[in-house]
Parts: sequence; C-alpha cells; structure tokens
Amino acid sequence: MSKLYVVPTPIGNLGDMTKRAVETLNDCELILAEDTRHTQKLLNHFNIKTKMSSYHKFNEKQRSEEIIQRLLNEDINVALVTDAGTPCISDPGYELVREIRENGIEVIGLTGASALTTALSISGIETYEFAFYGFLPRKKSELDTALKRVLNNPVKTFVFYESPKRILNLIENIKAHMPNSTLCVCKELTKLHEKTFYGNADEVLEQLNNHDDVKKGEYVVVGYNNDYQEQELSSYHAGIHGILFDKMIKNEYSLKEAVNEAAQENITSKNEAYKASLEIKKFIEKLR
Repeated sequence: MSKLYVVPTPIGNLGDMTKRAVETLNDCELILAEDTRHTQKLLNHFNIKTKMSSYHKFNEKQRSEEIIQRLLNEDINVALVTDAGTPCISDPGYELVREIRENGIEVIGLTGASALTTALSISGIETYEFAFYGFLPRKKSELDTALKRVLNNPVKTFVFYESPKRILNLIENIKAHMPNSTLCVCKELTKLHEKTFYGNADEVLEQLNNHDDVKKGEYVVVGYNNDYQEQELSSYHAGIHGILFDKMIKNEYSLKEAVNEAAQENITSKNEAYKASLEIKKFIEKLR
C-alpha cells in the first residue's frame, strides 16, 4: 500500500538529521522537495540517491493531483520535505496531506527538527498553550491588525517567524502594541552563530540595535503578552448576552435572528436586545 511520509530535515545543523529520516528518504521511491537544489545538498551529504520532484506554493495544486494519482495507481512510498524543519508548519504541504487523507492513503509523520518547538523550549516562556502565527503581514495596516489580534487573544504566549530584513520593524511594532510583553528572540537556531535576545520589547530592541549582524539569519520570536486585558461585556446586558449567544449556538442563528426571536419571546425588549447585540459585535471585533 502506498504511503506518504512527512520527513523533517535539519534547520541548520546536519547533526540533527535522524537515522530514521535518512532511512525513510533512502527507501522511498520519490521525494517531494520545496527547493530541489537545496535538498540535493542534503541528499548528497547522506548519500541518498532517491529521485526528487519539486513541490512548492506555486505548483502545489497541479503537483498534488499528479502525486495522488501515482499513490492510488502505483504501490509507491513518497516523502515530503521542506527546505528546513518540519513540512507543513508555515510551509507548503498541508493541502497535499489533506487530499491524500481524503483519498484513503496513509500518512506517516516522523519526529525531528522544528524552529517553532526549539525556540519555545529555550525561551523560558510559558508553553502550556501558545498561538503560532507564522510570518506576519508586511503591509503596515495589515500588520497592525494582526498584532491587535495577538493583543486581544486570551492565549498569551505567541510565536512569529521573521526575516532578518524585517526583524527590527517587527519588534518596534510589538513595542507599540504590547510594550510590556516578555520576548525571547532567537536567531540562527542550531547554527554556529546562534544567539538569543531576551527582555521586554524595549530591551530586546536595544539588544538587536547593538548587534552587528542583526540583518543576517532567520528569526523566531517567542513572546508572552503581559498587556492582555479581559474584554468584559457590560454587567447590565450580561444576561441578555448569554441568551443571544445561546440562541446563536444552539439554533445556528445569526445575531440579527437571535435578537428578533428574543424580542418575540418577550425575554427582553427589542431595543435592549439590539443594544446588547451592538456590544457583542464590538466584543467580537476586538478578538479578530
């Protein structure tokens, strides 16, 4: 039976390549690589001769159809790799995995390198729950919107990926939105010149500005949002809010439909229900 193997590769240190990953890449009939030129260097180092094919965000739809047909019609094993780290984590691949699963083909994941978990493990920041956002938008207005979502997220630990060209700009924007956040900014994880910057946004910004090679290497930003405040609905309308939310969830109503039914049932006046609905809208908007 055909299988797809999701195979992590080192994020900077070839010594992190697992024995099982090497064996899997050797045993598969085909390797799907984000950048075949980059992956070829890895294969050469471990003397892996398996055939490769490109799979990236610009060809994933077409290539997915081809791969699924091969997996369905031939008894082959295929490995999915990315340039560095674990595939499908802020990288192409999840759509392929989903479609393969929907076609009844087995998907097997290997453990291995991940910049996300490596950074979390050395951050000293609470990790019982966290929100991973990948790369944030470049455009200022979209970045502001994204950081407002982070600010209002009750999951206070957050993780971003960032490029060296934009790291200073990102920390400056974090400082503007969440000045009291605790940050651990990790640079060049597992590589020779690995370095971390720790403190609040202002302190980390100063450390980065004093670092000679700040615009070299990839970054992972782990943070804890000390600026989060509970978004409270007014106590006056608290009971009405509960009624409206209950109707929306149980009956799959829109907010407008919930307001109309509450008024028809004489639970409250339509005017009071409408006022409560406006607060709910504001509350939901703050969480976006």
